[in-house]
Amino acid sequence: MLALTGYAVLNGGDEDTDEPSKDGSSASVSASPGPSATYAPPDDWTEPNAWAALPRGKRSDDRGSQVGFPHTTEGAVAAAAALNTVSIEGGRDAVDEQLRIYHSYVSRADQSDAHAEEIELAAIQTDKSLHKQMGVPVGEALPGGAYMRSSVIGYKVVNAADDEVSVWLLSRAAQKGGEMAKESVDYTRILNAVVWEDGDWKLSGAATQRAMDEAQTDEPEIVAPGDAAFNSAGWTAIREAS
Repeated sequence: MLALTGYAVLNGGDEDTDEPSKDGSSASVSASPGPSATYAPPDDWTEPNAWAALPRGKRSDDRGSQVGFPHTTEGAVAAAAALNTVSIEGGRDAVDEQLRIYHSYVSRADQSDAHAEEIELAAIQTDKSLHKQMGVPVGEALPGGAYMRSSVIGYKVVNAADDEVSVWLLSRAAQKGGEMAKESVDYTRILNAVVWEDGDWKLSGAATQRAMDEAQTDEPEIVAPGDAAFNSAGWTAIREAS
């Protein structure tokens, strides 16, 4: 599973590491950002103890991203969830999605021409890998019915201040190679921190690094809603806003 999230946007690369950066040169976003290799949801459903309908952004920007989230903790979580929501299918590729997230959600302090170029080059490699997995020549559209999608299904707030919120995000990442192919699903956990900047929440490398320093030994278990362990891990399930 090729994950595309706030981790890749801040680091300009993939998520194939289980350890945070120690040299401070770039902000790692999760101590264990990759997918769970062994987890499978149980057959029996256990109702989550906590549900939340996160607020939507007030508008869409020129790249199609939801922006204009409320200046509240739930607004910060909603922004973090939005920047970790990815859909690659049809004519939309990894470069489109990663640059959209970068320009829509990343703090000014983490933006530069060089950083944008790193993200674009890494996304090109992701596209090449995805096309290889699906047996399609690079540059061609993915097969009909093929997709890679990631959406946030749960969260756990770490720290919440007026202008800075850190949060663990639980995502469901799904990939399908075509109409007749079987969908593969992974669950991922990632730590993001967003700051209030220019009237909206933005992903911050410095804030995320602070959150990582504080939460290194407190990683909630990767479990899906409906698993009894979802509740003991302290996750809140996300209900679609009406």
